Amino acid sequence: MIDRATTGKPKKSSSTELEGQAKKPPLLRYLRDRASATTNGIRAAERRQQRAQTIGSVLKSTVSIVLLVWVVLALLSVLGVNIAPFIASAGVVGLAIGFGAQNLVRDFVSGVFMLLEDQYGVGDNVDLGEVSGEVQSVGLRITTVRDIDGTLWYVRNGEIARVGNMSQDYAVARIEVPVSLTADVDRAEQVAVEAAHEVAADPAMAGKILGEPEMLGVQSLTADQLTLRMTLKTRPNAQWSVQRKLRREILRAYDENGIDLPYPQGRIHAVVGGREAE
Repeated sequence: MIDRATTGKPKKSSSTELEGQAKKPPLLRYLRDRASATTNGIRAAERRQQRAQTIGSVLKSTVSIVLLVWVVLALLSVLGVNIAPFIASAGVVGLAIGFGAQNLVRDFVSGVFMLLEDQYGVGDNVDLGEVSGEVQSVGLRITTVRDIDGTLWYVRNGEIARVGNMSQDYAVARIEVPVSLTADVDRAEQVAVEAAHEVAADPAMAGKILGEPEMLGVQSLTADQLTLRMTLKTRPNAQWSVQRKLRREILRAYDENGIDLPYPQGRIHAVVGGREAE
């Protein structure tokens, strides 16, 4: 929380703080642990449901094809048609198609491994290299992804060289905070961390945050500003909303504490009386 010294309100005595800590932590810790355990169970159930939905859609298409072939062969057999030549011809045709459809085979093989390894499922936010967005459907040959603009992309499984899944386990909200060179760096770091605690205390955001903020310190330094980096562990797909809230809260806290943000600076060179002056 923000230090009361920065808000102009008197701080509590240490004895009062110790009494409050002695009364509250056990109950708060118990409720937090229970809520965390319940949430983890819900997330695991959602993940199982996503995978079941993905595998179900693939099995549905596969079973439909197998049943169609079986029904056709059964009907031919009932009608008294000798299906042995068809089976032999199918083998030869299949071999010829196999040589000419290597990309198709690669798509199917990649789809099988993707399912077995649970790389992603329906509803996951993924980065597939050339396209990123929410997975709409998964098949043995094609994966469909809808990007942030609403465009639906059809991606062949065999063309997916890498997968970045932003919906598994946890995410990290990373904040870059620009600060003026004249600002007190230690104070700027402290206020940013306190602002992150304020965000974590917000009931609307508490369920999205998994850990304590970590101030990594000065990330870069230029002629007119320095940049602080802070990270915060969040639930999957929650990092973006947490980042937006953190930026607003840090801006407010810096304004209240008189910490200057950088602004563009420049120099003007003028020639006066044949001499250059700044």
